[in-house]
Amino acid sequence: MISRRIIIGISGASGFQYGVKALELLKGLDLEVHLVVSRGAEKTCRLETDYRMDEVISLADKVHPIEDLGASIASGSFHTLGMLVAPCSMRTLAAIAHCLTDNLLTRAADVVLKERRRLVLMARETPLNLGHLRNMQQVTEMGGIIFPPVPALYHRPQTPDDIITHSVGRALDLLGIEIKNLPRWGDGDTIKTPHGEPADDSF
Repeated sequence: MISRRIIIGISGASGFQYGVKALELLKGLDLEVHLVVSRGAEKTCRLETDYRMDEVISLADKVHPIEDLGASIASGSFHTLGMLVAPCSMRTLAAIAHCLTDNLLTRAADVVLKERRRLVLMARETPLNLGHLRNMQQVTEMGGIIFPPVPALYHRPQTPDDIITHSVGRALDLLGIEIKNLPRWGDGDTIKTPHGEPADDSF
């Protein structure tokens, strides 16, 4: 019986926390989590967070060096549910859009696309130039999903972690992985305004 596997890629865009949150949410689920981290992401981790890389990689079941193009996740015969790149830099987006498999992260993403599996890219950049938009269009036409981590505010997040958790949980939804207790529109109590009346839904 083939294990249920997922690939998490962390590239060098701002927002290393998105990748860590994906690993945390997947921990304890009936999934084998494969992780690949770019050199840029390691630098971003040092600059933006208090995480130690050994703490981060301990959250995955298997960790693959970025230069190991012979790793299991570089082959289409290695079955996975798909891949989430969180965050996805514009450099990584461009490489995927143009099939430039120059490291294991972009090779794994290319394999996911060629095998018609689900690829979700939490593209992290603003504002966007025309090149960025064209690369997003090209990846979409190839079957990938562009998922910028745009905050959802309808669930009244109280902390930055609430915002990150919701964005990553929704991205994992697209891979068929449901995260328990993720706030969803229409579930639970009616969302109300600060004055207590139901929110206007006539938008």
